[in-house]
Amino acid sequence: MRAILKKVSNRKGPIGCLLCLVLAVGLLAGCGGGSTPGSVTPEEARAITEEAYIFSFPILDSYKMLFAMALYPDSGAYEGPLNVVSHKAELLGPDYTLIVRPNNDTAYSIAWLDLRTEPMVLSVPAIPLDRYYSFQLIDLYTHNFAYVGSRATGPEAGNYLIAGPGWTGEAPEGITAVIPCETAFATALARTAVFGPEDLPNVAAVQDQYAVVPLSEFAGAEPPPAEAAPELLPYNPEQARSAGFVAYVNAFLPYLGQHPSEAELWQRFAAIGIGSDPTFDPEGLDLEIREAMDAGVAAALAKIETEGANLGSRQNGWTLVEASFGTREAMQGRYLRRAGAAFFGLWGNDLEEAFYPEASVDAEGDALDASKHDYVLHFAAHELPPVKSFWSLSMYNLPQQHFIHNPVDRYTLGDRTEGVVYGEDGSLTVYLQHESPGKERESNWLPAPDGLFSLQMRCYWPEPAALDPLYAPPAIEKAN
Repeated sequence: MRAILKKVSNRKGPIGCLLCLVLAVGLLAGCGGGSTPGSVTPEEARAITEEAYIFSFPILDSYKMLFAMALYPDSGAYEGPLNVVSHKAELLGPDYTLIVRPNNDTAYSIAWLDLRTEPMVLSVPAIPLDRYYSFQLIDLYTHNFAYVGSRATGPEAGNYLIAGPGWTGEAPEGITAVIPCETAFATALARTAVFGPEDLPNVAAVQDQYAVVPLSEFAGAEPPPAEAAPELLPYNPEQARSAGFVAYVNAFLPYLGQHPSEAELWQRFAAIGIGSDPTFDPEGLDLEIREAMDAGVAAALAKIETEGANLGSRQNGWTLVEASFGTREAMQGRYLRRAGAAFFGLWGNDLEEAFYPEASVDAEGDALDASKHDYVLHFAAHELPPVKSFWSLSMYNLPQQHFIHNPVDRYTLGDRTEGVVYGEDGSLTVYLQHESPGKERESNWLPAPDGLFSLQMRCYWPEPAALDPLYAPPAIEKAN
């Protein structure tokens, strides 16, 4: 989820993602020991490090997020303790500049699930289909291993048992479904649709009914002995972008599990200390080996950044991000794509859940600049986004990528915007400009900054027709 990621990242990303802040804590990681990787040449160390870093990049982001959001209250990004759902029942506007490209459609809830001692039960209330919601369940590899919500499970109330690796128990009465997770920790990230500022109390009432409890509490049974709090090294962005990343991977290994399909990878990574040297310390490395590993990390980061900037295709001036997030099965072996997607925007949705076209150029390929032109985006009736839930357009200034103050206090426009006027033929024309297009057209005006801008479309629960081929909105035209 980009909104949360931006708090703790120092990366910059394409199509508007990314980023504003380095992890606010300045956290320095201390690593004990002084041993070195196995008998590898500098050339071998460089090559293995590059491969291992690409594989591990999403794991490092998960490490950072778990540490900052659930284990270190002074991080500046802390959301709450493990196994507790925290909420943000608010709509972000132009005064919110901590993150880039904020969402003005949904309110967020999040829980970090500790599945080591026993499964956790996620409970959701009955929510009518006209209020979209989803719980995105993400493991430490950043696989979206399941969804609970309008699309995935329907509008009924439910209790979902989320089980970590190795759990072999039976679900008690009242459990709607059992959802296995291959890692010992997982993220449950919820989005709940908001129908404008006046709807926020209703959203808060829905969020208050989201709950996470241990299985023993749900079943009224004696709880098993609790695991100790995880011991993770404090996260340091500089160390994570050097040979020192190995120490983070090693600290996370007890919680990752190792998929059988990747046994050979882990064996190869052992040559640089991953899994084979629990006291790994980059300061203890032979200088030539350390320089080779640092070079491998740099090469990997260059590939990851390039991949993150090329996750999709361009059509009608819109960037269409292709399948870059999903289950282990969907992402199996696609390690560079998985890393590039994490760089682009951690915790992205499966396309089946939400699809986000973005435009920063017009039909002629020129940068969108409302200080020079007025623009129109015209949808014929058959060109409107095919969604089962709702769609919206969000306006951001560039390069800041924030909402802008405007006289009508409108930051998004879509099929839920009150007063929008459609043509008699079902078409829709949206006016993208800095000054008002006139009172008779203000209902369809999405105010632009007095300069460069970018338009982000969000399609929630897209119809199958929107995904094969990927739906491309019409080109943005300069107004005559």
